Amino acid sequence: MDERRKSNRLELSSRLIMKRLDGGVDQELAIEINDVSKTGIGFTCHDILTIGAVYEAYLTIWTKEVIHAFIEIVRIEKLGREFVYGGIFIGMPEMDASRIEIYETFEAHNKKI
Repeated sequence: MDERRKSNRLELSSRLIMKRLDGGVDQELAIEINDVSKTGIGFTCHDILTIGAVYEAYLTIWTKEVIHAFIEIVRIEKLGREFVYGGIFIGMPEMDASRIEIYETFEAHNKKI
């Protein structure tokens, strides 16, 4: 698969709760994060999400802080009973993007050691 990310991907052990912003039924979904960068996120979910839809998300990062973000679904792939999604962050504050970027730098440095 061609790499289309603008930033490095990081693996992150966390969970995320998302709810759709289309004015429909307010449903929270649990997902498993596969990777995250300052521009987007890859995750697995049992539920079917809509490509192009924007979801509200609460991302718990490695420092146990919660980042409030909006994610637009840009890629969907079905693997067995699960769906693998790719999403880009919409309007993420620079401070939150910087937290992810700092972790990218920290992880890259530790891999060199």
